Formats: sequence, C-alpha cells, structure tokens
Amino acid sequence: MELTSTAFADKGKIPVAYVMPGAGGKNISLPFSWSEVPPGAKSLALSIIDPHPVANNWVHWLIINIPCEAQGLLEGASRKNLPAGARELRNSFGEIGYGGPQPPKGTGDHPYVATLYALNVKELDLPGKPSLAAFQKALEGKILATATITGFYGR
Repeated sequence: MELTSTAFADKGKIPVAYVMPGAGGKNISLPFSWSEVPPGAKSLALSIIDPHPVANNWVHWLIINIPCEAQGLLEGASRKNLPAGARELRNSFGEIGYGGPQPPKGTGDHPYVATLYALNVKELDLPGKPSLAAFQKALEGKILATATITGFYGR
C-alpha cells in the first residue's frame, strides 16, 4: 500500500494551516490518499501519532471503519466529510476527530506519523472513547498491510 498527502511530502514539513490554533494554525485536518489496498481488505483504519519523547505517543487522529472503496480523506474532512461508515475516535486533546500538531516550544521538530491499516474485518467495535492501547489491541491479528507517511513540525 502507499499513503500520500498533498499537504506535505514524506519526511517534509507540515504546513501551519494544519496545526492547532495554539501553535498558530487553523487545525484543518490533513488530506490523504492511498493506493494498492490489498484485495482481501474489508476496511481501513488511520492513525496519526507523535512518537517524540516529549509527546510520548500523543494521538492526533484515529479513524476506524473506513470503507475500502474510499481512496482518501479530503482536506478538512474531520467531523464533517468522512467516507460513509468511518468513525473518528478521541485524540489526546480529549476531542473526537483531528487535533493538529502543537509541540511544546523549544522541543525541536516532532514527527507526526500517519499510518494506514488495511484490515481483514469490516468494522472494529470500539465502544466509548478508546485509548491508543485499546485501538492497537483492536488491530491485533487483523492487519493485512500498512503504509506510513511522516510529516514534521516544530516551533
């Protein structure tokens, strides 16, 4: 599988419009497109995680139950224009949906790792507001393929 974004190249800088207002942005959710989803896939999931030591795997976006027919996510899709059936989960800011980069000042560039998962189940059943650990546990044994793209942002 391949995961790309029109907003930034892999290992490139995430533009300021996609970061949180506290970091000078507009918190517009990033656009993504993907290709080469394996034939046996029944749904997709997406995560954006900041693994920087200061951020400690801060969750910026979790989406489950994306239909395989979808070929991407439009810019600004969070909370209003997701593919039918897709469901956003809680991020580390405590909100449902996308929460853009907002690294603490002086901590350098943080990596924002977006991962697309092709799954062998039509939907994941994650009640309530699951944690990253619960999301990861729900994926166990169901992943057929993954693709990642990493963007950087610092202030």
